[in-house]
Amino acid sequence: MVFRGTITDAPDFDPSADAEALYNAMKGIGSDKEAILDLVTSRSNAQRQEVIAAYKSNFGKDLIEDLKYELTGKFERLIVSLMRTPPYHDAKEIHDALKGAGTDEKCLIEILASRHNQQIHDMVAAYRDAYGREMEEDIIADTSGHFKKMLVVLLQGTRDESGAVDEDLVAEDVQDLYAAGEEQWGTDEAKFIMILGNRSIPHLRKVFDEYEKAYETTIEDSIKSELSGDFERLMLAVVQCIRSFSMFFAKRLYKSMKGLGTADNTLIRIMICRSELDMLDIRECFRLRYEKSLYNMIKDDTSGDYKRTLLNLCGGDDDLAGEFFPEAAQIAYKMWEISATTRVQLRPTVRPASDFDPAADAQALRKAMKGFGTDEDAIIDIVANRSNAQRQEIRQAFKSLLGRDLMKDLKSELSKNLERLIISLMLTPAEFDAKMMRKAMEGAGTDEHALIEILVTRTNEQILAMNEAYLHGYKKSLEDAIQSDTSGHFCRILTSLVQGAREEGPADFDRADSDAQELAEACNAESDDMEMKFMSILCTRSFPHLRRVFQEFVRYTNKDIEQIIKKEMSGDVKNAFYAIVCSVKNQPLYFADRLYKAMKGLGTDDRALIRIMVSRSEVDLFNIRKEFKETHDTSLHDFIQVETSIGDTSGDYRKTLLILCGGED
Repeated sequence: MVFRGTITDAPDFDPSADAEALYNAMKGIGSDKEAILDLVTSRSNAQRQEVIAAYKSNFGKDLIEDLKYELTGKFERLIVSLMRTPPYHDAKEIHDALKGAGTDEKCLIEILASRHNQQIHDMVAAYRDAYGREMEEDIIADTSGHFKKMLVVLLQGTRDESGAVDEDLVAEDVQDLYAAGEEQWGTDEAKFIMILGNRSIPHLRKVFDEYEKAYETTIEDSIKSELSGDFERLMLAVVQCIRSFSMFFAKRLYKSMKGLGTADNTLIRIMICRSELDMLDIRECFRLRYEKSLYNMIKDDTSGDYKRTLLNLCGGDDDLAGEFFPEAAQIAYKMWEISATTRVQLRPTVRPASDFDPAADAQALRKAMKGFGTDEDAIIDIVANRSNAQRQEIRQAFKSLLGRDLMKDLKSELSKNLERLIISLMLTPAEFDAKMMRKAMEGAGTDEHALIEILVTRTNEQILAMNEAYLHGYKKSLEDAIQSDTSGHFCRILTSLVQGAREEGPADFDRADSDAQELAEACNAESDDMEMKFMSILCTRSFPHLRRVFQEFVRYTNKDIEQIIKKEMSGDVKNAFYAIVCSVKNQPLYFADRLYKAMKGLGTDDRALIRIMVSRSEVDLFNIRKEFKETHDTSLHDFIQVETSIGDTSGDYRKTLLILCGGED
């Protein structure tokens, strides 16, 4: 294994001198924390063990006990953890995850999914030595079901590490995994456990590639649709580690620091255990995925001596770097390849109601609004549980049977966000998109993010229908409205998109190679020329074609197209191109991110929340939910429940959104 760590053996190492330096740093009143952290983080783990031995020989004291006495809080936890050997550190983490009232399943998953056979054997032995117990027995006592079975399999440390790939066995495993999940009603979990828990890493990578080619879906998507709970999370972690340990840990580090509060145990554990293995690759994978260096995220999220120690382990700031490290470049290329070859099955959360009777629904809605007061529950239950096509039939039946305009009645009876949401659901998709475009441009300011989101994510057919609805509703073409409200290259980008003339169909490999070369050359051109070249390709080529273009772009430049856009462009032009790239790569993930931004922090962007929940509920909201959970470690259902409770005194707005959401993950 090639060394990709940030902590190495210190040259001219003298354990006795180090022991004395640490003793002096701790004697007397107070302690020299900077001297302690600088020394500890500039020695390898093997050298730290020699320092511990020298400290006891020279001073007759236990170095770890002295450090615990002198230091406090997270800094003490970090320094003391650095002084343990890797097997004993892992053993303690597992022990702490199991003790007490609750179990830290995420810790169990992270460690057991990511350790090689020898690391597991050493950890089990250290656990036995430290606690006088068998790790396997404690895990069995504290977990259950298929989750427990997979943990026990991983705990054996018997994964094939020969590196051999048996092509016949690959084909058999691909078929067995499909037959165990997607092909049958119910899931044969034992087959997933046997294959993912025992086959070699090169073998499984080949299995995953062949699975995608054969069934046009990733093994991750199959796991998400077939498994659930901690077992699903464990199996996804195993797959992620098989694909790339570095990307797996980059994701774990990001989740440990994003949002309010820091998961310090996770942060400490990963920074220590990977500092002498692959921290350089983790840093680059972090920058690749999150457009921010690990160094700067730690810097922003932590403080004091704790922060300085973590930054020493991190080893450097990659925001100044231009090109990928070798592994990160391979991962970026592979990510686009997976995106290009995978056919994602889009799943809605709202479907047509069975035994639908538009006349009965029209009468029920009239009854809910007639007389004193309004029965909001009845309105919500009908409107949110019908498809858009069924809602249009209800509108027509309401007028035919009662001689009244349903939309006007709803507007007069409902108020605030509930009224806006229910009315949005009653509009046709084209009317709704046209109205959202109008709202984004009316008044003093322009909501550029809304314009970008709608025009980037709609099909040609949807854009043409929206143009027609806009002209019918507002007596002005949408193109004219855009041109009067925006300017410069941003205006040109929107004008190009609003034509609804994006090419359709698969990638043309030769042309994709040529397009990638042109984009690479444009990166060296003047800003205006670069933006025009990007527009001529990003706004016109089909999404499957662009996936191939972006993949080849990595090969030509050793950079990712997202990084180039973030670094070289600015303002609305940057946001538009970036939205196109994100939507091409993974549109449900793009919407998951938009939903998160609409609700996080103080106040909710209700217009954005309504726009996405309404427009995607019959398209891919189930997929968006899955991406939301994967990226933000909380379900969309829970996030809506918490973030929309402020100001929604009746809860009717929240109730409607949760029906559209379709369930909890």
